[in-house]
Amino acid sequence: MAKDVGLLILRLVGLGLAVGHGFGKVSSLAAGQGERLVEAVGKLGFPAPGLFAWAAALAEFAGGICVALGLGTRVAAGFAAFTMAVAAFGRHHAFPQLLGLVGIARPSEETLKAWGNPELALAYLAAFLAVALVGPGRLSLDALLGRKS
Repeated sequence: MAKDVGLLILRLVGLGLAVGHGFGKVSSLAAGQGERLVEAVGKLGFPAPGLFAWAAALAEFAGGICVALGLGTRVAAGFAAFTMAVAAFGRHHAFPQLLGLVGIARPSEETLKAWGNPELALAYLAAFLAVALVGPGRLSLDALLGRKS
């Protein structure tokens, strides 16, 4: 039972992603005011940045809610993890920042400021990868519906 409570607590990280990040992006895109997000996705090199902006926003919002509820958990966690990997390594340049921290290749302060901080995206990535690998546990809608986890 302790494992299932632990997985529930880990899955609740999804609410932080959904409410703290995904909801605002979905709302902005739905209101036709998501130009900044679409532009940021385009700068990452994605084709059809409007489509991929929606995909990222929905992976954060709907994926986060599904992970928290334990519904379609592994798939939702996989999409959320992929989105967080893109955020951490594509947008926030986590690897070059790590190299800078260990003194191998120090980016300028201006560059670091432009990249932003990858820590939250990395924390979300770790949580969603764990849930995708282990499954939702017995305290989930997937378990209630009899889906194998």
